[in-house]
Amino acid sequence: MSSRLPKHLHDALTAAQLAVGFLYGFDLERYAADTLVRSAVERQLEILGEACRRALDDEPALRNRVPGMHLAVALRNRIIHGYDRVEHAIVFETVRHRSATVDRTPERRVDAPAWSLMRSEFSP
Repeated sequence: MSSRLPKHLHDALTAAQLAVGFLYGFDLERYAADTLVRSAVERQLEILGEACRRALDDEPALRNRVPGMHLAVALRNRIIHGYDRVEHAIVFETVRHRSATVDRTPERRVDAPAWSLMRSEFSP
């Protein structure tokens, strides 16, 4: 395990929490109309995906232990490389889906099954 792994996992968790938090109280129409919030959410998804990529590079076994990390990397790549074709509804629904089963306290605004391992085992 790399000495940087805890940082990558912390960064991923923080970015996921921020993306979910930025959407609090938004519906798709309001999200699509708000360039600032869209930019903030997309930036956090970029950070989430890059942090997950680095974590997977450091510890390939995470692919099996934290399902969904590879999806965060794929979404990051789609946002970065397809910046001119980002579907706001897909981004919105993806972030909303990740928060569907999570309570609204700030420290728990991410999908518990996918991210609890990151918080419990790899906190800095």
